[in-house]
Amino acid sequence: MKTKELIKSTGATFTPKGLADYLTSRILSYVDREDVSVLDPACGDGELLLSMGEHLAARNIDFILNGYDLNNEYLSIAKERSYQFGELKIKLVNGDFLEVVDINHNQLALNFFGAKANGINESVDIVIANPPYVRTQILGTEQAQLLAQKFDLKGRVDLYYPFLIAMTASLKKGGIIGVITSNRYLSTKSGESVRKFLNENFEILEIVDLGDTKLFDAAVLPAIFIGRKRGNAKTISDAAKFIKIYEELNGYNGDLKPAANIYEVLDTSDSGYFNVNGKRFKKTDGVLICRTTKGYSWELLSDSESLWVNKIDNNASCLVGDLFKVRVGIKTTADKVFINDEWDKLGTEKPEVSLLKDLISQENIGRWGTTAKATLQILYPHYNKDGNKTTIDIEQFPKAKKYFEKFEARLKERKYLIDAGRKWFELWVPHNPDFWNLPKLVFPDISLSPRFYFDEGGKLVNGNCYWIVAEMKESVEKLLLIQGVSNSKLMTKYHDLVFNNKLYSGRRRYFTQYVERYPLPDCNSPISQAIIEIVKKLNTENNARKITLLEEQLEIKVAEAFGVSPIFKLD
Repeated sequence: MKTKELIKSTGATFTPKGLADYLTSRILSYVDREDVSVLDPACGDGELLLSMGEHLAARNIDFILNGYDLNNEYLSIAKERSYQFGELKIKLVNGDFLEVVDINHNQLALNFFGAKANGINESVDIVIANPPYVRTQILGTEQAQLLAQKFDLKGRVDLYYPFLIAMTASLKKGGIIGVITSNRYLSTKSGESVRKFLNENFEILEIVDLGDTKLFDAAVLPAIFIGRKRGNAKTISDAAKFIKIYEELNGYNGDLKPAANIYEVLDTSDSGYFNVNGKRFKKTDGVLICRTTKGYSWELLSDSESLWVNKIDNNASCLVGDLFKVRVGIKTTADKVFINDEWDKLGTEKPEVSLLKDLISQENIGRWGTTAKATLQILYPHYNKDGNKTTIDIEQFPKAKKYFEKFEARLKERKYLIDAGRKWFELWVPHNPDFWNLPKLVFPDISLSPRFYFDEGGKLVNGNCYWIVAEMKESVEKLLLIQGVSNSKLMTKYHDLVFNNKLYSGRRRYFTQYVERYPLPDCNSPISQAIIEIVKKLNTENNARKITLLEEQLEIKVAEAFGVSPIFKLD
């Protein structure tokens, strides 16, 4: 048999047996038939099909296992592993499942039985799958365009989305699908089309957000979707169960329930905190709320969590997005050329000082100020002339010209910039040069904790951060209110519950779509004014003890503004 080392050398990631068995058992809890046909459209080494066959045989259910994969070496492993079921029970095909699906005619050319039989839509009772999690764009322009046309895809989408469409077409009405995908579609704006598709085509039975449990070697955080194919499309979902489980990194010191592994945690009816081999995990379960309102994600909250979130929402006066636009920072598309923390080492070849601007970046931003970890500057060849963003005349800056010319070949590789009629030494996204001198709130895209920093020093913002600018003087205090609320533990808890988008090791994403939906109290209320005054002190205080005391006062006032108890420690 081929070894796992051969498989790993290709970059493929397959489902571990424990996860395969868990998914199989959950799917079969909804199956009540004496014979079934099963499909895995990207079966790899056959782990999911093998698990399904073993469980069905143990239940004395007759079955046929159908599998597709592009890699014949993987299929040879799957065939060898499945000989125990007999040749008549396993049909494996070396081919691209997405190519043979006839979506336009609502028909599948599965061809599991060779030329003697016609494969049609609604041909299988169960789909079990762990499809690829890659962007369609990495397949190459031609293949990506073909997929987009066939499956009516728009923009940057993951490959599992066309797989979901094709797998749905293969299922009989009332058939069960159990699929492992990235969990991103549960909460992101880009996942809205996936949520809509699943909600319309399935009675959603279970969602299991596996979070950062690292059950298998994948760069993304996985989730399980289990659904029953509807007889007719509906836009209102039935009640569904959810489980979510994440490593506990907030310092919880309460009681822990022992568990041998994550699967034991998933199988138990208990929720709460668990100790798994020395690591702490928090498991939450409840009823999934599938919001269909545009811009809103599905809600994976327990009853108590939902009450808390609703109380904050009901006591809010507005959202951040009602007051400001959240922008992503500068995009150079050639950071190593434009950004440096050692410009002085160039000596006489250093570009003109007037073009070097201080830069706020992921590396040097703090909660109430910048840090000394990295003193970054960006070579910024733009300015504002008569109200219009303008690129410098490079002939007027001979040192910058000489510097750019050293990287001319690299910069001219940015064909998209040249095709847009831009100068080869420009930034791809420089923003409005006049905005940099205005008061602004800056925060990193990825961070363990909130770091919303108020800048009045004219710094520029790197593309790994977002920023909110006060274009009018009267908007400055609103920025300070947002800073205070956003840096609070209360809003961190709200962020975790509502947007449910943590990465590995407890890191959080601070997308535009999330921060624009942060609730705010009435900006003119006495409580908001008190928050603003505390924030002003925090932005100028350097004493660590005084900062701690001020942050405690901030938590009390933010909680009071939303009518809930203050949070001094995240659970």
